[in-house]
Amino acid sequence: MLPNLRLFFAHLLTIACLTANAAECPNWPPEQALNEVGNLQKQIDHWDDSYHRQGRSLVADELYDQSRKRLAQWQQCFNLAPPADSLRIARGTIPHPVVHTGLDKLHDQPAVEKWLRERADVWAQPKVDGVAVTLVYQRGLLTQAISRGDGVNGQDWTIAARQIPAIPQQLSQPLDLLVQGELYWRLSDHVQARSGSVNARATVAGLMARKVLSAEQTAGIDLFVWDWPQGPASLPARAAALRMLGFPDTTAHSQPVGNIADAERWREHWYRSPLPFASDGIVLRQNRRPAAERWQAKPPYWAIAWKYPFAQALAEVRQIHFKVGRTGRITPVLELVPVRLDDRQIKRVSVSSLQRWQALDIRPGDQVAISLAGLTIPRLDSVVLRSSERIELSEPQVADFHFLSCWQPSPGCASQFLARLAWLSGKQGLAMPHVGPGTWEKLLATGRLNDLLDWLTLDAQELANIDGFGERSAARVADSFNQARQRPFAHWLKALGLPPTGQAPLGGSWQALAQRDIEQWQAETGIGPGRAAQLNAFFRDPHVLALSETLRDAGIDGF
Repeated sequence: MLPNLRLFFAHLLTIACLTANAAECPNWPPEQALNEVGNLQKQIDHWDDSYHRQGRSLVADELYDQSRKRLAQWQQCFNLAPPADSLRIARGTIPHPVVHTGLDKLHDQPAVEKWLRERADVWAQPKVDGVAVTLVYQRGLLTQAISRGDGVNGQDWTIAARQIPAIPQQLSQPLDLLVQGELYWRLSDHVQARSGSVNARATVAGLMARKVLSAEQTAGIDLFVWDWPQGPASLPARAAALRMLGFPDTTAHSQPVGNIADAERWREHWYRSPLPFASDGIVLRQNRRPAAERWQAKPPYWAIAWKYPFAQALAEVRQIHFKVGRTGRITPVLELVPVRLDDRQIKRVSVSSLQRWQALDIRPGDQVAISLAGLTIPRLDSVVLRSSERIELSEPQVADFHFLSCWQPSPGCASQFLARLAWLSGKQGLAMPHVGPGTWEKLLATGRLNDLLDWLTLDAQELANIDGFGERSAARVADSFNQARQRPFAHWLKALGLPPTGQAPLGGSWQALAQRDIEQWQAETGIGPGRAAQLNAFFRDPHVLALSETLRDAGIDGF
């Protein structure tokens, strides 16, 4: 970019930054804003080219939609030109006799309710997740199939369409007509809420780009006709007439809607019920519509799409924290700009391992895809877009953390130290009621915990003087501390982090266990060389020995 032109853009961006909504707009300097917007536009262009020219989908549809929405937001924030038309690459050479109108997409109930209040005689259909097509018949014979393209001009799909059994090649009557519909990949008892879109749309798009298809491929493609622009005035009449002409029946998937409750009911039903196709929402259509010659290649007023909840959300990474577990395992955790996913607000997600984070090279500002594992646990799926600014991070060194590190909250050890305390008080340790990670965080913040067992000396009166503890909660925690003293010797060993011992008897004496060597441990059933070495190291570690002395002085059984 020429220097003077770059300065001009920078001036515009500076003004935009001063007036933009801070809650929605990134706090970028002008140079970075140009880079970030350009990167996202370039990525979207790459996706568009791959999908429309090659029939390959490189990104989930909902991530694509969210990316385009984010691009539009950024361009508005910094007063830049709006996104390029995503269908410009799909533009073909064959004009549609009746243009494809497309649909506005709504994602929330209030917007749908407002749309319904202003309309009557509305019908709902599943929004079939396939590729749009125009089918032209002359004297009852299929003469042309046209891809949607940009809505005005599309690609010639006639050769492929003649090979698909689900597309009637000859109607039951010698009529001239045109229908618009969706070619979809036929699925068996597909439940959208459970299985998602399974890349069904891209499968069909790829096949329709070919000239020759196998019998198996053509048998897998089906047709859902959603409009007959010059047909009968009512949707039920159109569906009935099309069925008589030989088109697949759509009446079971066309239901009247009188209010928002009806729309919600059918949306939920089709989202969670078995269907023969993937779908990404429902379409609401009113019967009354203008004549076909007045249609335009833009979303109409008489129909909208109400999308299903996202299965994947696009999230921006704010910060990266490195959580060290009790055994020294390092887990990067991404702090996100909060996003909603299936009616849940997601603020953070685990990367699962340091090695995966290093391979993905995630930095603040990156855009990532997240989903819900088991419908409850946030899961990182992929990196969708990398920020142009690669911020250097100080990651923990693997060699510094292991199962015998961080028995005290020394610098860099707070995470593993707190994990040891959480394990100690948990059900696998001393099972201390009313004591959890929050309890330990409060005590650590006040400087009351400089060692793993410093809590043994705390009583109810001292706890009550600590911020965050009331008299009642202090009494409960103090009672839990006292109960812990009575736990069996084996529970205390596990609470301290004793490595698994297989079927080896532990007895009731610390001294007897501490005197065992590697060979004696390995002689026990279920203990191999590696575990024997770990057990030997545990009982000889200076910090562990100091803890055993503390427990002996406190009168804990077995020490």
